[in-house]
Amino acid sequence: MKLTREIKTAILVIAAIALFIWGYSFLKGKDLFTDYKTLYVKYKNVEGLVIGAPITINGLSVGKVTDIKLDNKTAMITVEMQINTDFPISKTSVAEIYAGSLLTGGKQLAILPNPSDPTPAVDGDFLVSSSKLDLTDALAGQLEPLKDKITKLLDNANLMLENVNDILNKKSKDDLRNSLATLSATMNEFHKASQSLNGIMDDNKNKIGGIVTDFKKVSSDFTNISDDLNKAKLGETAENLKVTLANVDKILADLQSGKGTLGKLIKDESFYNNLSRTSRELELLLQDLRLNPTRYVNVSLFGKKNKPYVAPVNDTVKK
Repeated sequence: MKLTREIKTAILVIAAIALFIWGYSFLKGKDLFTDYKTLYVKYKNVEGLVIGAPITINGLSVGKVTDIKLDNKTAMITVEMQINTDFPISKTSVAEIYAGSLLTGGKQLAILPNPSDPTPAVDGDFLVSSSKLDLTDALAGQLEPLKDKITKLLDNANLMLENVNDILNKKSKDDLRNSLATLSATMNEFHKASQSLNGIMDDNKNKIGGIVTDFKKVSSDFTNISDDLNKAKLGETAENLKVTLANVDKILADLQSGKGTLGKLIKDESFYNNLSRTSRELELLLQDLRLNPTRYVNVSLFGKKNKPYVAPVNDTVKK
């Protein structure tokens, strides 16, 4: 059967249209001749993700991004993914946006499977979205608060310098200059004094050496005295002194409680009164003996009679 020119033209046009559709789909990331699964994920920000970006699982490429759409009402971005793998992907798996390598650049998608979920994802399911900051974004996030602190610090430094400029007027600058000049002169004098002191030390090295030797000797003598004190049984002496003090405390306690003659004399008022009365009577007896000795000793050489006894006028016993 001979094909006419019209049939050949029709076949060529159909082939061109099919090739165009395939090429257009290929450019959009869709492969018409491959069995694949279409999944979706929603993001608030895709962070530079583009159509055709690779999709990986544990670093292995399993598909690519085929479409990115922005919802006019919610401002959410829906990403369409073309997945070609036999690996089971559950519905709760995470689709994470991450930065590619330095060679490839751009953003990519990584699917993080959830082995604990046995329910597999089918065409049209939505995965869980996630975004991973790259090194630049992480550094920018950390440097942002630091930038604010540096800005505030610079503002404070600028304000401080302005205040210093306000304080350091012409008179203050002159005073500061004079103070620095005075300080410089003082340091020069101190340097001269230090040189003089060094000269004095050089001139009196022998005397200083003798003083040090004498100090060593005194220290040695003090050490010997300390050894002698250690050998003097100060511990035993202190123990004896402690026993003696304990006995004194006991005696004082007995006196305080009225034990013994001395304690009764201190504490017992009746004993003191009796002793005082006895002393007074003895005093009167001695007085009477002195005034009337014949009453107690009767010696008569010539046979005279004794005079009758006359009591003393001041007899305190009767009182």
